[in-house]
Amino acid sequence: MRAYVGLGSNLGERENMIRLALEQLALLPETGLGRVSSLYDTAPVGDLEQPNFLNAVAAVETELTARQLLWNLLLVERRLGRVRTPTARYGPRTIDLDLLLYGDQVIDEPELTVPHAELARRAFVLVPLVELEPTLVHPVLGDTMVALLARLKARPAVKRMSRLWY
Repeated sequence: MRAYVGLGSNLGERENMIRLALEQLALLPETGLGRVSSLYDTAPVGDLEQPNFLNAVAAVETELTARQLLWNLLLVERRLGRVRTPTARYGPRTIDLDLLLYGDQVIDEPELTVPHAELARRAFVLVPLVELEPTLVHPVLGDTMVALLARLKARPAVKRMSRLWY
């Protein structure tokens, strides 16, 4: 199954954290790392009193279920120093890994929503997704990523920084 994972970091060596996360994704069981977008510098969402994020999107091919993949993403976050607290949901973080899409599946379970609930409203995810797969279709909305990006009204700056070598 092809899945797409959003990566973000705004603490410490942001680029290094994303590279470390990609190395960990490549080591997941029954999972291969595919293409990875460029890195993008973006303003934070929510708590704006924090550093900018560095964001990217990675495609993976996996035999894991969506829940197993999510569990592994959370494990990678913990290994890389992410501490999740309910009071700081949009606060600064060393690494953030989000399961954006899992094939064309639609999943609405406790603690697992695919496609990601905020996907269509976040330029920092749509821009790298468009770079990787512009004609990819949102399984609920039926629109391509390009169309979703074009419809964003309040579109914060998403500045391309560098191309990943992965």
